[in-house]
Parts: sequence; structure tokens; C-alpha cells
Amino acid sequence: MNFKHLFSPITINGMELKNRAVMPPMATGYANRDSTVSDRLVSYQARRAQGGTGLIITEVCAVVPRGKGFPNELGIWNDEFISGLAKIPAALHRYGAKAALQLHHAGRETFEAAAGDMPEAPSAIPSAVLGQPCEAMSLERIAEVIDAFAQAARRAREAGFDAVELHGAHGYLLNQFLSPFSNRREDEYGGSDENRMRLILDIIKAVRSMVGRDFPVWIRVSAEEVVRGGYDLAFMQKFAPRMVAAGVDALHCSVGVYSTPGSLSIASMDTEPGFNLFRARALKEVVDVPIIGVGRINHPELADQAIARGDADLISFGRQHLADPDFINKAQDGMLDDIRWCVACNQGCIERLSFEMKTTTCSFNPECGREYKGTTTRAEKSKRVWVMGAGPAGLSAAMSAAARGHHVEVFEKETGPGGQLISASRPPHKAVFMDWVGWALRRLKKSSVMISCNHTISADEIKNRKPEAVILASGAYPLIPPVPGLNSGNVADARDVLTGKVTLQSPAVILGAGYVGMETADYLVSHGVQVTILEMQNAPPVTKLSAHGYWLHQRIREGGGRLILGARVTGVENNKVRYIHRDDIEKEEEAAMIVAAMGVQPANALESVLKELSIPYQIVGDAKKPRRILEAIHEGHRAGLEI
Repeated sequence: MNFKHLFSPITINGMELKNRAVMPPMATGYANRDSTVSDRLVSYQARRAQGGTGLIITEVCAVVPRGKGFPNELGIWNDEFISGLAKIPAALHRYGAKAALQLHHAGRETFEAAAGDMPEAPSAIPSAVLGQPCEAMSLERIAEVIDAFAQAARRAREAGFDAVELHGAHGYLLNQFLSPFSNRREDEYGGSDENRMRLILDIIKAVRSMVGRDFPVWIRVSAEEVVRGGYDLAFMQKFAPRMVAAGVDALHCSVGVYSTPGSLSIASMDTEPGFNLFRARALKEVVDVPIIGVGRINHPELADQAIARGDADLISFGRQHLADPDFINKAQDGMLDDIRWCVACNQGCIERLSFEMKTTTCSFNPECGREYKGTTTRAEKSKRVWVMGAGPAGLSAAMSAAARGHHVEVFEKETGPGGQLISASRPPHKAVFMDWVGWALRRLKKSSVMISCNHTISADEIKNRKPEAVILASGAYPLIPPVPGLNSGNVADARDVLTGKVTLQSPAVILGAGYVGMETADYLVSHGVQVTILEMQNAPPVTKLSAHGYWLHQRIREGGGRLILGARVTGVENNKVRYIHRDDIEKEEEAAMIVAAMGVQPANALESVLKELSIPYQIVGDAKKPRRILEAIHEGHRAGLEI
């Protein structure tokens, strides 16, 4: 595949791009606390340019302090920012990429600690997600913000950026003015479609007047909000030509706001790749400027086909740039098997930033965000390293240890590699998780790393062969609480159910509503099994606020599944599960199949042997503490580097 459409050049208002691949804005949290550019951010951006992408758009950059969406968001509200911001285009240009700066105001989608004051918005309606009170902007303040966007565009041009993008999507300030969902004004900036369009059009005109006709300016829009009370695609089709007439050179077609069900603006694995392209095509039908398509697109073939069909002129690959910064060059060189694919898990990127208030990374790429620390160096002395376990932590450790030049052997007690990812890949929409395992195995084969499956390491083997270093990535085994009957033969572990070791029967009762329990329920529902989930906590452990959590709850509910919260299981007998509900009444559920998903505990029995023999070792992944795939892969990677 040569992907001739993706790798053809294109020009946007005199700015020639070497290909049609775009890295869209994705917040990282890498900027300094004073909103200036950090070396970490520059290195991260440059690494993506080095990978071959034609156009890179920075993450959000606040035009006024009160418009910051998070504390260390980039800023451009005065000329003092210019010299620091100039480092970004200078770094990207070295690799032939063009650089655009995204101009942003969060409006009500922020909080006082970030904005430094009460957030401002078209109307005093709190964010549907954050619940943060906000202040309606006066006409004088609106005029100030319009000028702030224009001055920010001027500064971007002076800093050496090739273009600017106005952030008019995802429920931020410009989107808020445009939408009846958030704009209840009755003056010239609200009350009718025409008035709600006014702020964006005024900003476009002000920016264009400031930077001149020869500087590329475009806007990112949510083609529709997909939220009750919001605008639809027909409205955006009516508005798009107005923005072009006002002076934009392209449209970047996203979808949704942060309160859109299922978080479509940063879609999870539950959403089909390219799901938003029909909206890009709808905009392309009404304007004659380039359209940038986006929406869970990670494969060059899908992008090439979309351009060939006329869905869009350029394609934004968002999280794929986090997973593998070299994927564009690899695709151009025909090395698709060497690409580490994004699975849209959202664990390391948007959910880490939004829910955990930590900087962005990638679950499957532990080097994402650490580019400023430099490349992996060879060890002074090659050692014989044993990795016990071929799950995500073990495979990750083996790759990084081999990259250091060590002689690595991997031992796996099961019949094949993959560990917990084997069962994790079986529920609906999660088969992509095994893509990483295949990628890792190909990398290890190139490094001549031997993987021995069906091989349980014994204490005697360690004593006889004496490896020089060991990484314990031996995973975990099911936790069996002291509940009468729970260890009987009619109770199956969730992982055995998912891997086909258990014959499916209906109805089924699942004990535990964590991700394992919920995904097992999703799997069973998809196979026509009637499911009831019993959960001891009074609130769902899997939140509906996450994209994957939202779709899990929806599919289980629509498939007839029941989730009973506040249910403390007291016993299992024959085909019944007894439990005390939150009202202290003892109840029971009939079950032809009982599935335990009540957690796991670390399997690290060989630690005492390693201590006795004074063999250096590290424990990683579930063998250390059962957590997510992010922690497993990242801990394994670090352990391999530290040998």
C-alpha cells in the first residue's frame, strides 16, 4: 500500500504541507506552571515532527489568563510569551513539519484554580460536567476577548508559527456562544441563530484583519454537539459558509462537547474508527476550503480511503501520535507491522489528565512525555536477565532490557504470551488489545529474545542457572473472599469465562462490578446470556463519566442486564446466590452460572528465593499490585531500563 492520497501534498492559503497527516491539538500538561513553553513540551512535539507528520497543531493556548482550562495551559496573552513559543515552530521546522498554534478560551469549562477568577461564559450557566459557577460576560468583556484572539494570532505569527487554529469546538467559549445549550443571552450575542454566530464571526474577522490575508487561519468546530438542547449538523452546514466568508482558510471537523454522552470528542474503543467522517463530508459539501477530518482514526489505510472518497482533504491522527510517533514514516515505508497501534483506551491520555490531574502519556508507549530525557542508552555490561511472565509488564520489561543490550529470556507458565490481555481482549470492542501483544512479540523476535511458554520457573532452576537479574512479572491470581460456597465447583472465574474455558449458561450472576465484572457482563450479554451483577459498593466502581464506562453501562442495560448496588454476598449454594441488600433484607438470585470478579492478589512467591540467593530483582505489574495496563507496561519498561 502506498497511500498515495495521504502522502500527496496540499496547500492551505500558501502554506504547503508535504502530506495530509495532521497531529491535532491534544492537551498534555507539559507546559510550565507559568504557562510558558517547557523543554518537555518542545521535545514531545519535535518527536512527532520527526515521525513524518506534515502539520502539527499545538495543544490549547490561552488568549487570556481567565480562559485557561487547566493550571499549566500554554499562554499567549502578552508579548512576553513570544520568545518561548518560538521554540516550537523552530523545532518542528527542522523535520519539515508545519506548525500551527491553537488559540483557546475555556469559558465555563474550567475552574477558579486554573482561571484565577470565576470562569466567564455567555450566560451564567454552570458547566454540565464541572458544575462550576460562572459569570456572564458583558459586552465590554466580549470586545476585550475578541481583541485578545486577534493579538494572540499576531503573536503566533511573530513567534514563527505557520498558521493559527481557533478552538471553536468541544464546549469551550466559542462553542458556548454558538449553542442554545449554553447561550441564553438576549442581546446581539444571543437569542437567535444569527446572534449566536456573531462572536465567532467577529473573532475571525478581527484575527484576519490583524494577520493579513496571506496567513493561514482556520477553526476547529464541533459539527454537532450531540447533546440535548445543542445545535445539529444542519445548523453547522448553514454556519460553515459564513465562517469561510469571514476569512477562515479551512475547517477542522470534530464533534461533541464534554457533556456529550459517550465522550464522542475523544471517542473510546467502543466507537467505530472514522465514525465522524460523514460529518466532515457534510461540511465539505457546503464550502470550498480544505476540511480536516478527525474521529478515532489511527490507520493510514482508513485515512487514505477517506481522502480518496472526498470525505475530507486532510486527516487528524490524534492519540495514534501518542502511541507511535513514527507511524507516518513507517506507513510511508510500508512497515505497517512495525506500527504500535492506538487502541483508544483513554487511560494514559485524556482520562489521566482530566480525572487524575496528571500529565498525559500513553498506556502502550511509556516513552510518551519522556522524550526530553533522551533515548535509551546501552548498558556498560550485558547481563543475563530473566523475565518471569509474558503479560504486558513482562513483555514491556523484556523489550526495554533488550534495548539496553542485555541477554533476555522470558518464561511464561501459560500456553502463550499475553497474560491478562488475553482475557481483557475478549469483551466487545476490545480485540485490539492483542494488537499490542503481537507488536511486542515482533519487536522481541528482532532482538533475539527467547520466550518459553508452558514453563513454570522453580526455585531449583533459579539456584542452578543463577540469572544475574530478574524481573518478576508473574501476574496475579483470583481473590476468593471468605464467603460460604464461593470456592465450590459451580463458581467460575471471570477470566476463565472470557477465554472460553467455561460453557456459557443463562441466567448468570456476576459477583463484582469493577471493570472485569462489567466487561464480563458485556461479553455474556453479547452472547445472549441473561445477566445480573451484584456489587457491594453503593456507587458503580466503573464510572459513566469515562467513555468506555458509559458504553459498558449502556450495552449491559440495553441487553437486559441488571446491576444491583449495595449487595453484600453472604453465600453461594447450588444455583443460588444469597446477598444482603442495602435495605438489610436478605435476598437471592437464581443462577445457572456464577461468575467471580471480586479482584485478584499478586503472585510473587519466588521473591523469597531471589532474596535468599541475593539475585537483584524488581517486581512489576500485577505481581506488585493489581492495577491497569498503563501501570503494568510502564513499570515493566522502567524495570528493564534500570538493569
